[in-house]
Amino acid sequence: MALRKLGKDPESPSGGSPTIYLDEEKDSYLVQGWKVEDDERLGQMDIPGHESVVEIPRRMVQFFLEVKKDDEAPDV
Repeated sequence: MALRKLGKDPESPSGGSPTIYLDEEKDSYLVQGWKVEDDERLGQMDIPGHESVVEIPRRMVQFFLEVKKDDEAPDV
């Protein structure tokens, strides 16, 4: 299984920034982000025990949109 790196947070100064990947085989995204540990925020979500939550900055949505544009491009 090969993951396609879509992009890293363009404003991350350390290089260890949040990153978005596409698993084309499973047709799903993998998101590396900041682990959410704030009990107040977690309490507002219904998270099953086999799932977790990570946070990414809003500016990273552009990477999801790029894949959508790729999918809509006509075959040549």
